[in-house]
Amino acid sequence: MLTQPDLRALAFIKKTIRLTGEAPSMEEIRVALDYKSKRSAWLIVHKLARHDLIKYDNAQITLLGDHTEVGESTVPVPLIGSVAAGAPSLAEQRNEGVIRISTQIAKPGRKHYLLRADGNSMNEAGIQDGDLMLIRQEVTAREGEIVVALIDDEATVKFFERQGDHYLLRPKSSDTRHKPIIVHADLRIQGVFVTVIPDVLT
Repeated sequence: MLTQPDLRALAFIKKTIRLTGEAPSMEEIRVALDYKSKRSAWLIVHKLARHDLIKYDNAQITLLGDHTEVGESTVPVPLIGSVAAGAPSLAEQRNEGVIRISTQIAKPGRKHYLLRADGNSMNEAGIQDGDLMLIRQEVTAREGEIVVALIDDEATVKFFERQGDHYLLRPKSSDTRHKPIIVHADLRIQGVFVTVIPDVLT
């Protein structure tokens, strides 16, 4: 799964190439992402290469396929409101517009939507209050996935677990006030979290 720093790094590489005609150095990537060492930048570049988003060969970074700023393939994804990354809140869907997202992230053939996180119950999973989350529309989920779930028409985003005859929606937060939610019935999966979309991509 691509993380927010991965996407920020990709956006920075693309922007630098577009503006200068050359890929950024590891030191420039380190500074842009506020890392302490160039090794961290090197690791993220190799991760992007493994996902076929860039090519890294002989210490040279190049973009692959559609990943040029002009010809990049994107799809429109609706932003439909907020969801509680805290205690469940009343589910409220409202169309706030459309944001075009790369098909490298919003894979073709699947329906996606965007939600803003409201709260800090998932901040140690990389989802901060106010973050824009890309959600893949699903009605089922695998153990350990982050889901958007409805409980009696109240929505929340949490890790999904099955425990015997009930479900567990588990937070991952630095705030110890957030506790797991036990659900015996009436749990409806609305989607599976894909990644946070950095502001630089919107």
